[in-house]
Amino acid sequence: MNVIKTPLDGCVIIEPKVFGDSRGFFLETWHKQKYQQAGIKEDFVQDNRSRSSRNVLRGLHFQRTKPQGKLVSVITGVVYDVAVDLRPDSTTFGQHMGIVLSAEKNNQIYIPPGFAHGFCVLSDFADFHYKCTEFYDPSDETGIIWNDPDIGIEWPITAPLLSEKDMKLISLAQYRNTL
Repeated sequence: MNVIKTPLDGCVIIEPKVFGDSRGFFLETWHKQKYQQAGIKEDFVQDNRSRSSRNVLRGLHFQRTKPQGKLVSVITGVVYDVAVDLRPDSTTFGQHMGIVLSAEKNNQIYIPPGFAHGFCVLSDFADFHYKCTEFYDPSDETGIIWNDPDIGIEWPITAPLLSEKDMKLISLAQYRNTL
């Protein structure tokens, strides 16, 4: 597998080795020893899968006191995936990175605990899979508004479909004031 460091400390892109022939393909989506060698030391406790339609934008979500690290991949379709560093002592606090994840590429991104996460769907629909290092706790979930100018994410869609909850998320400045 190929491991690519990003400008955000601990956030890595993984390109698994794919073995394919005329019958199909095989790849490892998780191998504890190999991923530990890539710098992913946390234990995963929960797997999630979601399906979303074209132009759906989910995020930017995080858990406040029980932060989740996430190993993210797309099973079907294509998404633009974003991580925002919210670790208060980080030199890259408030900075983000984005990557296109697709079922065709089989690529993954590891987003460490302390980051906000979001994605938008670029294909007709996408099945999204993520392994989490902490259990989901709805009472601990919050987020940063997707179009915060202080973060400056250049989303590749112009009219995202948002949940009511995601429309009401706070700004990075408001979050910073709570630290």
